[in-house]
Amino acid sequence: MTYETIRCATDARGIARLTLARPEKHNALSAMMISELSDIAGRLAADATARVVILDAQGKSFCAGGDLEWMRQQFTADRQTRIAEATRLAMMFKLLNEMPKPLIARVHGNAFGGGVGLISVCDAVVAARSAKFGLTETRLGLIPATISPYVVARIGEARARPLFMSARIFGADEAHAAGLVTTVVDAEGLEAAIDNEAASYLAAAPGATGRAKRLARSLGLPITDAIIATTIERLADSWETEEAREGVSAFFERRDPSWRT
Repeated sequence: MTYETIRCATDARGIARLTLARPEKHNALSAMMISELSDIAGRLAADATARVVILDAQGKSFCAGGDLEWMRQQFTADRQTRIAEATRLAMMFKLLNEMPKPLIARVHGNAFGGGVGLISVCDAVVAARSAKFGLTETRLGLIPATISPYVVARIGEARARPLFMSARIFGADEAHAAGLVTTVVDAEGLEAAIDNEAASYLAAAPGATGRAKRLARSLGLPITDAIIATTIERLADSWETEEAREGVSAFFERRDPSWRT
């Protein structure tokens, strides 16, 4: 299978490299990338030769969030279209979250918005010390709704509240303290740390590994279809506010929104 926005290859050890491949767009999540990530998540889940999946990215950034053209389309769409697109995004996160394989993120550069969502559905996250993170939606008058169940499951409500509300950028050490990142290393040690993390899963029985993941998920914060649907409705509501119209317009017009002081 050939993809336009991602790459995937599995080596002889059973380690699959799933790479975000839109470096010129800082690997922002476009409609095509959402579709392709959903497809590969299903394929990897069913592939007995893939025992560990590493999610990494080309270029300067891990993932800058939503693609600008995709956002522009949402800005002019009606409510039902926005709900349909948000549902496609939500199902992508759900497929990755429920993949019965260890999923390891290799993070460098910026991980904003949906990029934090991708990190949150991974089982382990190895980040360069120089990496930057942010849930930046409120700067646009929006909310991090679609990714919120996974982020809260990852770091807890208390940690999520100020990050959701303030949209501030934070570093790898704070991401580690919050539980978003499991290991922080200098950039030159990133690949070695990824290899060490992957090797630990290769020592375990692959079937038992998948069952253990499902067990842990069943004991954690529930992420049901009803919860996902509710977050999508809240996002649709948010898009219809005056703040969203002002915030997104300001973003595309390269000016400060009215509330910026």
